[in-house]
Amino acid sequence: MLPLLLTPLADLFSPFNLFRYLTFRTGGAVVTALAIAFLMGPAVIGWLKAKQREGQPIREDGPESHLLTKKGTPTMGGALILLALVVSTLLWADLRNLHVWTVLLVTCGFGLIGFFDDFLKLTKRNAKGLPGRLKLAGQISVSLAAAIMFAWISEPALSTSLAVPFFKALLIDLGWFFIVFAALVMVGASNAVNLTDGLDGLAIVPVMIAASCFALIAYLVGNAVFSNYLQIQHVPGTGELAVLCGALVGAGLGFLWYNAPPAMVFMGDTGSLALGGGLGAISVATKHELVLAIIGGLFVLETVSVIVQVLSFKLTGKRVFRMAPLHHHFEKKGWAEPTIVIRFWIIAVVLAIAGLSTLKLR
Repeated sequence: MLPLLLTPLADLFSPFNLFRYLTFRTGGAVVTALAIAFLMGPAVIGWLKAKQREGQPIREDGPESHLLTKKGTPTMGGALILLALVVSTLLWADLRNLHVWTVLLVTCGFGLIGFFDDFLKLTKRNAKGLPGRLKLAGQISVSLAAAIMFAWISEPALSTSLAVPFFKALLIDLGWFFIVFAALVMVGASNAVNLTDGLDGLAIVPVMIAASCFALIAYLVGNAVFSNYLQIQHVPGTGELAVLCGALVGAGLGFLWYNAPPAMVFMGDTGSLALGGGLGAISVATKHELVLAIIGGLFVLETVSVIVQVLSFKLTGKRVFRMAPLHHHFEKKGWAEPTIVIRFWIIAVVLAIAGLSTLKLR
């Protein structure tokens, strides 16, 4: 909004020229989202506490300590993240950009699904929430709509193609299957972040790390000069997603202030489904779907641990881990919660560096 309003007035007031620059607007989005989340946090948390009273239902089969330490903590804190993210993006992004609107569609759509899931958990006072099939159907519907949109607004040579990291110009044309593949990326990323969100601060920091990486990727991919130099696919218009990624980082930082151990609020499915879906949508838009699996490798590990646990138990009757997802396994082994969280953050940083290296190693 601000670029459209203020850039035409640059002849009257030269500092308005700054709104032409993507880097300036990305920085502005970070600060704005951080301020909104930080300042609105007490009011939002207070309102959630008043409405929820007993807080988020805690899994009875989870670590015993959670029944004591996390009881009464309100959920749906993801609404605070979404508020800061959406307002900041609308202020600082070029609203003529369809990539921005499509990613916002996915993020808010998944957030709405998560909201209903959290709402049912609170009203029914159990940890099940929205039926799995219904939740998945909603995610798939939103993802398919977004995938079709991405294919429509992309250049013909890229619309249904998959870029392979580590190779200069290798594009695999998936045809109509690209729509299905893109939807799977968004749904998979959404649920992977959801599975990771089990300890105070565990999910939000890796999300911010991934968003920071994709802010850089979006900026480079959207710039013809930089993408040509790095020999990566140039996707016109995706540079504007750097602003949205910046808003996500700022909103995440503001939320972390209240989610740091011991958490005053949980993001709930309202936040985790939305943030994961948003990251998946950004990776599809920038043609870096496979790189997301590296940068978001921590989310992949958590998801794989659940799949392995379920398959092992069904096939052999034995469990590979003491409890899944993976972070609960280490809790059962006696690791302190802050130890698990910080070590997983370190893993997320290492994987993010590995993912960014694909930009140059070709």
